[in-house]
Amino acid sequence: MKIDFTKGDGLVPVIIQDNNTLQVLMLGYMNEEAFEKTKADKKVTFFSRSKNRLWTKGEESGNFLKVKDIQIDCDNDTILIKAKPNGPTCHTGTTSCFKEETAKGFIYKLESTISKKIDVDDENSYTNMLYKRGINKVAQKVGEEAVELVIEAKDNDADLFKNEAADLMYHYLILLKAKGFQLEDIEEVLKKRSKSR
Repeated sequence: MKIDFTKGDGLVPVIIQDNNTLQVLMLGYMNEEAFEKTKADKKVTFFSRSKNRLWTKGEESGNFLKVKDIQIDCDNDTILIKAKPNGPTCHTGTTSCFKEETAKGFIYKLESTISKKIDVDDENSYTNMLYKRGINKVAQKVGEEAVELVIEAKDNDADLFKNEAADLMYHYLILLKAKGFQLEDIEEVLKKRSKSR
């Protein structure tokens, strides 16, 4: 991976994209030192033009960008980093510096919330209470929600149908957690299948 740092007086633009949702989160700049630090620490570090120093995103807020993948464009002078954000990316508190708030990708945030409620053993959480009842109860609940969705599919009430679909998805995520899998694992299966069809 050879980056041409000479074109921009030692700096190259870096696009940060959410690894799961593919939403563009921000744009920054790196010099060679920032790039090497990013690779070594697995946290995005920029060269701040205003501070004239290296700056690790999240060093003050705690909203780090954990590196999942690094790609270089065809001219070797722009970097694309797919990252897992630990909180809002923008200093204004929004997901993206481009103000684009979308429901796309929310399911990954929901999956993370479900996992946290279970991992911290939240006693007041319905999610955790269901999980603690065991795999049979979780699977049974998924089955019940699937039947309710099928029933609503036969009617013409869009709101009820969407709500039942949401209930099924929510409980499906709990089932995945109970089985030790994540949505990404299922996406990978679907991706492999799509290549053979």
